Amino acid sequence: MMATPLGVFELVVLVTIGLCILAIFTSIIINFTEAKRTKTKYESRSIVDTGTMTLFFLFFYALIRFKIGEIKMDNLPLRIILIIIGLSVIILGTVVNISGRLKLGKNWANQIKIYEDQSLVTDGAYGLVRHPLYASLIWMFYGATLIYLNYAAFLANTLVFVPFMYYRAKQEEALLMKQFKNYGAYKKNVGMFFPKSGGKKW
Repeated sequence: MMATPLGVFELVVLVTIGLCILAIFTSIIINFTEAKRTKTKYESRSIVDTGTMTLFFLFFYALIRFKIGEIKMDNLPLRIILIIIGLSVIILGTVVNISGRLKLGKNWANQIKIYEDQSLVTDGAYGLVRHPLYASLIWMFYGATLIYLNYAAFLANTLVFVPFMYYRAKQEEALLMKQFKNYGAYKKNVGMFFPKSGGKKW
């Protein structure tokens, strides 16, 4: 039986999403193995860490896998357009996430830490948004809601994941403000999770 163009399209989408997820989890494992073991200057514990983010991912996946909150759409051309947009957002999120991790390097930590010799990263993905690792995941979850047309997943991302990321980001920024005198200027010109329009280029 010959594969239909629609079947091939759906397979390409599925494989691409799988590769993006694999790339993110692989980069997280690398972060854990390469994280600094040097002296910490400031530290703050947070309920939002890799473990709780992974739990949310599994919850989000379950909503989509079991079609909880799925919206039916009979308009195939529009459906394909939404899938392409959603997949593009997931690919963009993956690129930003991994490039952000590479830029952060050994300064990454599962919990909130400022190391004695840490430097403030403001270029690359960090010139786009202040928290590219969190922002990119938010974007990717929204991209998935477009692909699978799932309002429950959209609400979960908006009402649970985004506030959790905001809470974690604010905890980090409190310590960054203490450590780096120029963080206030950086914060003013670069958006937290989405690029800021009208701000000068950092």
